[in-house]
Amino acid sequence: MRSSVARRGAAGSTFDHVAREAGVSRGLLHYYFGTKERLLAEVVRRDAALRLPLLREGLERAGSADEIVDLLVASLAATVRDDPEFVTVLLELFALARRHEEVATEVSALLERMRREVGDVLAQKERDGVVQLGAPAEVLADLLFAVGDGASMRMLAEPERDPGPLLAACGDAVRPLLGAR
Repeated sequence: MRSSVARRGAAGSTFDHVAREAGVSRGLLHYYFGTKERLLAEVVRRDAALRLPLLREGLERAGSADEIVDLLVASLAATVRDDPEFVTVLLELFALARRHEEVATEVSALLERMRREVGDVLAQKERDGVVQLGAPAEVLADLLFAVGDGASMRMLAEPERDPGPLLAACGDAVRPLLGAR
């Protein structure tokens, strides 16, 4: 489903395409997922379940606000560069959530988990004196992800363009919110 959505978009990705490319029957996909939207949500949920703990571990190891920002920027750059399918599927899921209640519920749960996980780390970093947050931890986590979502969308739209200046500007924009100078 990831590959199909990255090539065809969510609207153009059918169970027939996915089943053929995965070497399974269409009926098997229907049995386990029911709808294309549910399969797409599961793809993103699985990816997030793999990525979020790695991000959390990196953030927990960071010893300064600058290290946190550098980690976030590097993670964003690596994700868009090395796994553009993930970003494409996530952006498609955001759009689908506007039209499908079931997808909206899944997206909301995913975003809540991301906010909570990263917000918890940021709050602990503030208690430890590593950062001085310029907003409530979960709100700041939401903002950090929003900046990353916007930057990743632009990076995907213009792959020939050097993302370095954009990524640097994103880092510079969020540093003061973590108490970095």
